[in-house]
Amino acid sequence: MTAAPYHDPPPRPALTVLGAGVMGVGITVLALGHGLPVHLVDIDPERLAGAADLIDGELRLAELMGALPAGTPPGTLATHTSLKAVAGATVVVEAVTENAAVKAAVLSEVSGLVRPGTLLITNTSSIPVDELAGALERPEELVGTHFMNPPYLIRTAEVVRGVRTGDAAMAAVAALLTALRRRAVVVRDAPGFVTSRILHPMINDAARVVEEGTATAEDVDALMRGCLGHPTGPLRTADLIGIDNLVDSLTVLHERTGDDGCRPTGLLLRLVREGRLGRKSGSGFYDYT
Repeated sequence: MTAAPYHDPPPRPALTVLGAGVMGVGITVLALGHGLPVHLVDIDPERLAGAADLIDGELRLAELMGALPAGTPPGTLATHTSLKAVAGATVVVEAVTENAAVKAAVLSEVSGLVRPGTLLITNTSSIPVDELAGALERPEELVGTHFMNPPYLIRTAEVVRGVRTGDAAMAAVAALLTALRRRAVVVRDAPGFVTSRILHPMINDAARVVEEGTATAEDVDALMRGCLGHPTGPLRTADLIGIDNLVDSLTVLHERTGDDGCRPTGLLLRLVREGRLGRKSGSGFYDYT
């Protein structure tokens, strides 16, 4: 019997994650936990230093919860304050603030630094992918991939194919999500896509019910969990998303769809003004201190 020829396994993707906020940290934890090397970039050195500690803690928590593949040594983490760190990446995941102008500026610069054919991912919850693709030298390389928080626990990712997204980019994002053991659901490009277009106006309505004095946040969530099967309740979910991120997403939806149900309620805006942003700040609709 002739032995089958040996082929080296395909190289593991080398990720560069842009933004050391909640989602940048979460995506980094997911990738490291599956053995992928990650370069994490943020222009704020203090945020970057804090993110490294958060990542260590989240990795331990994910391992304790059985959310990572057993026996897989974690990938290596390097941190940088310059976008020049993207130069050797095979995949770049942009996870900066949910602001179209900021995202477009970052992606435009990155597009000029990476090798042609490098997969570029925008992790946006609401901004149309093709709107951002216009800032790129090669718009066919951009895909939207909406990871949910925390990424290491939620095994499905919403993948958004823009009008100009190419077949090669779609194949590359499918390979990445396979390496991360995530199920991809591909949807058409539109403001908010599917998850945010449905979830965020619902959270806005839940906040309006509290604002009008119909029920407390605790009672709204108890009813949504007990009567309608929502796993956490919309307002505890808002705290997990981050109230500021939610307001940014609703603003994008309102501006691009004209749906007045997406105009952020006064209560959400007040919480942001007061710095009550949810879990990450210690309080939002609930107190986490």
